[in-house]
Amino acid sequence: MELLAFGAPQQFVRESLQLLQRCTKPNQEEFVQISRAVAVGLIVMGCIGYFVKLVHIPINNIIVGGA
Repeated sequence: MELLAFGAPQQFVRESLQLLQRCTKPNQEEFVQISRAVAVGLIVMGCIGYFVKLVHIPINNIIVGGA
């Protein structure tokens, strides 16, 4: 029973170390590409949130009745 308690954490540590050994630092081109993708994603999500809020303001005023 004690073997099960220590087996899972040891396996997790072993797999984590293997993952870290396979990881490489991105070069400048990869970094710029990832940064652009993240920036575009943030802008798109912000625009979607803005337009949803913009649509819900008049709907909320109609429901509440302008109180």
